[in-house]
Amino acid sequence: MYKSFVSFLCLVCFAPLVSAAQQASKAIPDITGTWETIRDTKRVIVDEKGGARPQYQNAGAQQAKLKPEFLKEREARAKIASEADARGEPIVGRTAQCQGNGMPSMMNGTFPTEILQSKGQVTIIQEIYTQVRRIYLDKPQKKLDDIEPGFYGHSVGHWEGGVLHVDTLGIKAAWNMNTPNSDQIHIKERIYYAADGTLRDEITIEDPVVLEEPYTYTVSYRRLPDYEMLEYVCEDNHYYIDQSGKQALRPETQGK
Repeated sequence: MYKSFVSFLCLVCFAPLVSAAQQASKAIPDITGTWETIRDTKRVIVDEKGGARPQYQNAGAQQAKLKPEFLKEREARAKIASEADARGEPIVGRTAQCQGNGMPSMMNGTFPTEILQSKGQVTIIQEIYTQVRRIYLDKPQKKLDDIEPGFYGHSVGHWEGGVLHVDTLGIKAAWNMNTPNSDQIHIKERIYYAADGTLRDEITIEDPVVLEEPYTYTVSYRRLPDYEMLEYVCEDNHYYIDQSGKQALRPETQGK
């Protein structure tokens, strides 16, 4: 009788805890799968609460308000690139040199993206250049000085209801997609299912060295249920067709 009474008390005491854990587990959506970026610029955004935005934003770099010195440099770069194109000698960019897009550009890639959820981690894989990004869950962000700079930085995240909040630091200073960033760049993301069933990544970028002010843009994805990720080897980009129609090895890749 005593043992039965103790067992009953245990069930009564722990039932609320089990129920709370189950509810928390159900609140976390399953975003595992393969996705493609939606590029319909006329599409209306519907957020996770069903609210609509009149303009679809998918190219955040266009919204970046650069400080005067960086804006001047971007204009100079654009002029040089335009003149090179006119001569038929396009400038080789990062991707042609077998360097991945890195953050945040990889989240807006034209190739499929695979997301894998596992215990303590969300892994994001871009098919192009086989870029891999890891988001460590429920861990504190490191100090910037303790992070080894990289193309993808150091990302930590946590779930709040159905929204994955991600914080990223430690990205290399570089020019990417015609927009620069310093090593002080700080990226915050909200990843969630929108009311229309698509997956959204709301990206906010802060960079006190380069930007006049932070800016936010949203990337939207639709699921590719039957797609299997393919191997992408950058070695294929070492060759190009020259003006005479012959295949040639890019000079900057010789010896690699």
